Amino acid sequence: MGTRRRAAQSRATVVLPAPALRETTGHVQLPPGRPVPLPVPPAEPGTGNATLAVLLIGPAGAGKTTVARLWAARRRVPTAHVSLDDVREWVCSGFADPQAGWNDQSEAQYRLARRTCGFAARNFLANGISCILDDAVFPDRPVVGLGGWKRHVGPGLLPVVLLPGLEIVLERNAERSGNRRLSDEEVARIHGRMAGWYGSGLPIIDNSTYDVETTARVLDDILARSLASPPAW
Repeated sequence: MGTRRRAAQSRATVVLPAPALRETTGHVQLPPGRPVPLPVPPAEPGTGNATLAVLLIGPAGAGKTTVARLWAARRRVPTAHVSLDDVREWVCSGFADPQAGWNDQSEAQYRLARRTCGFAARNFLANGISCILDDAVFPDRPVVGLGGWKRHVGPGLLPVVLLPGLEIVLERNAERSGNRRLSDEEVARIHGRMAGWYGSGLPIIDNSTYDVETTARVLDDILARSLASPPAW
């Protein structure tokens, strides 16, 4: 009797298939296992949907970091902003502050930061994300010259110089704090050296009378022209 009952129970057992696993993050279902296509941006003036690498050059207080960040944020396609000063300050203990004088250690940390920025830019570009970098590149010093950036990022890098008047740079520098704030004498010296970009063939924006939004718009127009006719550098 017990044997017949166990046999009947065995025949009545129904084995249900295991539920299919669904990839989820929290309550949001993830798309199938293929790349999610980027949205197609509408037609627009300026650089449009071009994937490009930009180097925004300027002295301390020129507004290059603020302009670069706004330009990147306003584009209709993925665009990253990488600031060399931010990357340099990843070094906490042992940071070589250029205000204490340019020496072998500060030069080594600058080179390391530039390589790091270049690697980040190449990685963004390889994944279809534009990148704008900003740095105070001097026209008269090889160690902080354009050649290094071109070597680390690539020949398609588009440099643009942001160079307002000295009085504007001094005003903006006075609003800074920490190691980002320089003495008036140092600001004037750097600004004077940056004047060497005139006659270099690189596009220069004098944003003395522009607000940030206007400067970002002018930058985009200049980059559009550079895409059509790249500057020789």
